Amino acid sequence: MRANCWMGTKKVEVLEVPDPKILSSQDAIIKVTSTAICGSDLHLYDGYMPTMKRGDVIGHEFMGEVVEVGSGVRRVAVGDRVVVPFPIACGACWACERGLVSVCENSNPNAGMAEKVLGHSPCGIFGYSHMLGGYAGGQAEYVRVPFADVGPLKIEDDLPDEQVLFLSDILPTGYMGAELCDIKPGDVVAVWGAGPVGQFAMASAYLLGAEKVIAIDRFDYRLDIAATTGAMPLNYEHTNVLEELKELTAGRGPDACIDAVGMEGHHSSTALHTYDKVKQTTRLETERPHALREAILACRNGGTVSVIGVYGGMLDKFPMGAVVNRSLTIKAGQCHVHRYMRPLLDRIRNGEIDPSFVITHRMSLDEAPEGFDIFVNKEDSCNKIVLTP
Repeated sequence: MRANCWMGTKKVEVLEVPDPKILSSQDAIIKVTSTAICGSDLHLYDGYMPTMKRGDVIGHEFMGEVVEVGSGVRRVAVGDRVVVPFPIACGACWACERGLVSVCENSNPNAGMAEKVLGHSPCGIFGYSHMLGGYAGGQAEYVRVPFADVGPLKIEDDLPDEQVLFLSDILPTGYMGAELCDIKPGDVVAVWGAGPVGQFAMASAYLLGAEKVIAIDRFDYRLDIAATTGAMPLNYEHTNVLEELKELTAGRGPDACIDAVGMEGHHSSTALHTYDKVKQTTRLETERPHALREAILACRNGGTVSVIGVYGGMLDKFPMGAVVNRSLTIKAGQCHVHRYMRPLLDRIRNGEIDPSFVITHRMSLDEAPEGFDIFVNKEDSCNKIVLTP
């Protein structure tokens, strides 16, 4: 089969690789009908996630048709149309029983690698390094899906792929980012990062009752898309974000701040950005946490900072004094996708949200390398790319 493979920093190739096979009675094989390039994939592309190997199949946002199942699979059958969540979860461990599927205790066969970096291991993830399981990803014609009775969500109506594909990751991630804010009527929410995850966090904040949402980014085309959710755009290259947020909130600051940027953030200060980029490049730190620092400093006293941007290890100059002395609450996590998929599918069916608004580019799987180049360089106003095998 054809699959998009990581071939080193700044290089992916669509290659012929072996077809996936059933390895466990709980496996299913999915024929992919739609997949997507995620902003998190750029961390692999840019070389900032450890334990990638040449030839690894990448991609963690995908859906398709079940073409084969293991002998123990009962909930899905050959011919079913399914969306697959990016966290791989067993459904039976202590974490899964509590809905904490992104920290499943049984799905990462390489847990020892993760423990060295993170203390404890999270779940396995499709197409996202050997530290997180070494599973082949979904930018391919076919994918092996473990624990097929636990993860895949059947789509039993005629909703098109583009309306349900993002249930695999970015729509639940954005929604969870807003939910972590414990939004009350009248709240002001600021979101750093107006990419697709941030855009979904903005839309979700309004669904959950926010009065005002402020979108912070440096690309006007992304801010324009954010504005379609009702968010007020704020270009940090043209204004002082901390001062502007005070002005917009009578000096108090936003009630909640969402970091939807993660480890490769940028900053309007050339000196500060250079400092972090040098330290990240030389592996003296693994993150450029500009958005997180600013979100903490901006948030009102007693407010909540929600972190859904991807971070990989250790960061520098973390303003812990502000967190402690100003009674801030920080909530974070890889999304527990499984718990949100069906409720969000219902919202899509009811017309409360159409996730396809984030898509700007549609390409074939064979065009994936070109898609990565366009996406990473922010060319052609690229917001979200969907690939069709």
